[in-house]
Amino acid sequence: MDKRGWDAIFAERFKRHEDELKWLYCELYHGDMQAYEYFVGMLYRAWRDRPEALRRIDAQREADPDWYRGHDMTGMQMYVKAFAGTLNGVRERLDYIQDCGVNYLHLMPLLESPEGRSDGGYAVSDFRRVQPELGTMDDLAALADDCHERGIALCLDFVMNHTSEDHEWARMAKAGDWESQCRYFFYDNWVVPNEYETTVPQVFPTTAPGNFSWCPEVNKVVMTTFWPYQWDLNYANPTVFNDMTDNMLYLCNRGVDVIRLDAVPYIWKSLGTNCRNRPQVHTLVRMMRMACEIVCPGTLLLGEVVMAPDKVAPYFGTARKPECHMLYNVTTMASIWHTVATRDVRLLRHQLQQVFALPGQYTFLNYLRCHDDIGWGLDYDFLGRFGQAEVPHKKYLNDYLTGKWPGSPSRGELYNDDPRLGDARLCGTTASLCGVQTALEDGDAAALEGALTLDIALHALMFTLSGVPVLYSGDEIAMRNDDAYHGDPLKAEDSRYLHRGNMDWSAAERRRNPKTPEGRVFGAIRRLEALRAEHEAFSTAADARLIPGCGDSLLGVERCFGSERLVALFNFSEWAQVALPRDDDSYTDLWTGETISAKNLTIPAGGFMWLVQKC
Repeated sequence: MDKRGWDAIFAERFKRHEDELKWLYCELYHGDMQAYEYFVGMLYRAWRDRPEALRRIDAQREADPDWYRGHDMTGMQMYVKAFAGTLNGVRERLDYIQDCGVNYLHLMPLLESPEGRSDGGYAVSDFRRVQPELGTMDDLAALADDCHERGIALCLDFVMNHTSEDHEWARMAKAGDWESQCRYFFYDNWVVPNEYETTVPQVFPTTAPGNFSWCPEVNKVVMTTFWPYQWDLNYANPTVFNDMTDNMLYLCNRGVDVIRLDAVPYIWKSLGTNCRNRPQVHTLVRMMRMACEIVCPGTLLLGEVVMAPDKVAPYFGTARKPECHMLYNVTTMASIWHTVATRDVRLLRHQLQQVFALPGQYTFLNYLRCHDDIGWGLDYDFLGRFGQAEVPHKKYLNDYLTGKWPGSPSRGELYNDDPRLGDARLCGTTASLCGVQTALEDGDAAALEGALTLDIALHALMFTLSGVPVLYSGDEIAMRNDDAYHGDPLKAEDSRYLHRGNMDWSAAERRRNPKTPEGRVFGAIRRLEALRAEHEAFSTAADARLIPGCGDSLLGVERCFGSERLVALFNFSEWAQVALPRDDDSYTDLWTGETISAKNLTIPAGGFMWLVQKC
């Protein structure tokens, strides 16, 4: 197609969004038409620069807008360096990734950031350069090409709330450039910052207290919500929005299929508020969604909104004005580990009921573990009905999952412990939190069997939920904690590196042996993936509901679609349980293929069952 043909496509897409885009932009930026015209020109330049191969993918996905919502999707999240050293190393390991059944690959932050002051890559000093030790932007594009040939979508973090203090804009601000300072929040004294501190919570109250830092180069105060070396961007300045959107589209044009909008609830600051989830955030995300639909409509936006369901759901937008395509199901992740520690499913049942009540077109990413800690942002109003007070209950959860509680097999570590508030977060791999590490070190075969049964059951629960199940790299082979991080001076103060260890490729070789922990978990996950892809009851369009009357330690989920009814049962107790005692129907046990009666059906301790029948 010649240039005029491509331009016609751009014009058609732009016209589709022009009225709303212009209205939102001018409302947010007070009718600044010069900034708006620059923004439109930037969109055209990004469209003009988009490779033809990616335009073809755009066309395919426009014809199938639900391409990412199939029940054959499985994701994997990884650090490039930990998994394979470099981007080219990941390319060389794509056979393994496919062998895991993965068709959605999330690479953790890999853009240039200063060593020792990067927060795991979340302090970006250049949005258009890959961290040199990992490769180049050309290597990223080549990896994306290889992924596309294999049917794998590539996801990358886009850190939009802040830049590193080493970013060009920050360096110019330190040199006294006023325009660059206007890209951040600079104040001549502590008067306004102190006003913010009265209403804005602290993200890391023990390791990085406060929301502002002193910048000695210009004798001013700068906003730093997360770490002192991460300077918050001022999205009230249209230049910031224009240039950051340009940076995002640059990554899309390198072949990134999914843009993970990091810390998106934080990006608009208003004095006198908590600076979270402000209405202007949704305006910005909506405009970014339209920018993608104009330039690269095959690209998805994934919102990182680590908050309660009532705060998360609005980031989907509406049917007429959508925002993010996908969001994280973070509360379910925390509720699952709460259930592991308490063996009480009532909170998890309550939380899932809220998720099931949301519109079916909402797509969540479901996961057991990720790169980050587990925060206990639980519904304590609900738990209060059962006499659970927040501070002592959090202490119990952390004591159990770090193995301090008598009889607990879990092996985690605390992160950002705040003794003053009685609060802390939790780190550890799925296998170690399930007790695999303790059982192996103790040489206890029975305990190992129980730990692996729980590990597999938790993965089955993740695959039962609607959305995209995402594995954290290493969990597919039951990798244990990496205690060696304690000896690394750049990592020792951050316990999240406990579950960020290097991929154990010798352990990966054992995945074919079902007698090993690696083989047990790997084989089970591959079977879960295959069954999920095969049966229509797992369709995202299925009606999902909780099964009542299962008791306080047995979770029952029913999914119905087409001619299939799935009953998924999960036993979190220490003993086998009888399930569905009032059901005389016959089912097919998907795991064994046997036809069984539901009468006096027994679920093993820590285990699960997937039962299906025609309806």
